Amino acid sequence: MIIWLASYPKSGNTFLRSLLSSYFFSKDNTFSFELLNNIKQYPHRDYFLPLGIDINNPHTVAKNHLKAQKNINKNKKSFKFFKTHSGFVKMDGFSFTDLNNSLGVIYIVRDPRDVVISYAKHNDEPIETTLKKINENYLINNEVKDEVPVYVGSWSFHYNSWKQFKGIKKYLLIKYEDLVQEKEFNFKKILEFIKNLTKSDFEITDSRIKKTIKETEFEKLEKLEEKFGFKESPKNKKGQRNKFFRKGEINQWHGTLDTKIISSIEKVCEKERIELGYL
Repeated sequence: MIIWLASYPKSGNTFLRSLLSSYFFSKDNTFSFELLNNIKQYPHRDYFLPLGIDINNPHTVAKNHLKAQKNINKNKKSFKFFKTHSGFVKMDGFSFTDLNNSLGVIYIVRDPRDVVISYAKHNDEPIETTLKKINENYLINNEVKDEVPVYVGSWSFHYNSWKQFKGIKKYLLIKYEDLVQEKEFNFKKILEFIKNLTKSDFEITDSRIKKTIKETEFEKLEKLEEKFGFKESPKNKKGQRNKFFRKGEINQWHGTLDTKIISSIEKVCEKERIELGYL
């Protein structure tokens, strides 16, 4: 069964994957990028091509989400982590997922004023272009050949969409800022949520948590990328890969964004910002 690691783009999902990969898939909690292969991205062409459908058509993809996930979940005795940037949406009446295929969701959220900076750098585009994405519903990969379109939606829509799991106690909200500032406390909270959700007997120990956190410090991730590259980093207009791992700073929007952009984000995301304490 699937445990979703859901987030809006550039909100700390890869950092969360790194922590979980080191803890669950490394015998001594040593981290390498290869470990991330244990936590796949969804939706992905590999899960839709066997269905013989047009993977570039978002309506056809929406119709086949549950079929693709049913194939993933053939062994229901084990749980699997999947990263997704998709909103929890219904398109043409077809849901992104359901409780027959999903155990629950860990949702990681980040201040949208910081997201817009990180996302613009990631895509090598002006802040104003990224701002439009943050504030409006949109698809990614919808014009990329052989890639599955992903309905992301606006930042507010995305955050609200996944709260559907909250009422059935299969939802854990983690603020990126809290995870960065109090790593041990919040990572232990994540592990306890997974253990309760899956009714597993894996050990949660302070020593392993400390080792995992040490192995996945931003400085180490940066050095690994410098030495080996990172296949998930996007290519710029020159065909060169942009840097993926940065400092992961919080509140970087102070002194970086101009007042018009700040005002635009704050107005559109006002309800959610207040709810999350992003004042």
